[in-house]
Amino acid sequence: MIYYRELNLDRASESRKNALWLEQQWTRQQCRVFVLHTDKSLMRWREDDLTTAEAIHLPQSQVSHLVEELGQLVFMGLDEHGPLFAMDVSHHSDDHLQSCLGDADSDFVDLRDVAWQIDAQQAAQLAYARGLLFWNRHHRFCGLCGSPTLSEYGGHMRRCSSSVCGRMHFPRTDPAVIMLVEDCTDPARPRCLLARNSRFPNRMMSTLAGFVDPLESLEETVEREVFEECGIRVDRIRYQASQPWPFPSSIMLGFRARAVTLDIVVDGVEIEEAHWFDAEQLRFFGEWGDGGDNYSLPRPDSIARYLVNSWLDEVLKR
Repeated sequence: MIYYRELNLDRASESRKNALWLEQQWTRQQCRVFVLHTDKSLMRWREDDLTTAEAIHLPQSQVSHLVEELGQLVFMGLDEHGPLFAMDVSHHSDDHLQSCLGDADSDFVDLRDVAWQIDAQQAAQLAYARGLLFWNRHHRFCGLCGSPTLSEYGGHMRRCSSSVCGRMHFPRTDPAVIMLVEDCTDPARPRCLLARNSRFPNRMMSTLAGFVDPLESLEETVEREVFEECGIRVDRIRYQASQPWPFPSSIMLGFRARAVTLDIVVDGVEIEEAHWFDAEQLRFFGEWGDGGDNYSLPRPDSIARYLVNSWLDEVLKR
């Protein structure tokens, strides 16, 4: 399973350009709102398991008074129950929010810490909300002339307020490749290349990844990144799957590649260590965040984990 994909939501791309239509959706009785604070989503701790959170949304009537400006509110779309919005309340004090939201069992939680525990559709919705609100919060000024921007299209576009400029700004998505490199020298014992980035939690190993350079194909990016980070040459680059990754604004494009050379030379800056692992060795890896002494697998909500699991499944079936 790849998290944050296949969002079952009508984004109403044309209708949301109409300000009157948006106002009608906001005032509908069925309108529900996801509430986020500094990129964390409001969630409720389950009564039967206080270590597990579940996503919640609130009725518009409960949170409408928290909206102070349109830039802090975005329209997400329509589902079978009605309209969905998301609200950024980062500017409100904790005391104010506690008195307004009023649920002692709720808290603001980083989606990446609990995504695999909640309903997949709600995880996708919360990721969508986080990405939209992040973009709006970080694009309050025009990159061309520096004037303030105003939210339009339900937060899916920001327009420069300068009458001279008036430039339209849209949410951006940065393409990045992520690849599992396989050593097939010994067909009876295939191996995959996993590495530890200097930013990773202690002992976590993952697939290699990197952003696409201007005027570079995806396959060229795979070749370049693997060589730059680990000194390995690859061929037979094959697309596997993609994942939206709104942390803050990427699309991860997953690939499988075959190693042509095997000697690992890490760059020592971004990559601290890298090794070849076979399927038997991966069996002894811990889970992300378990605090154990062994190497751990990538986080469960990442496409890196999907690539590793897919490779393992194929190897075990050979």
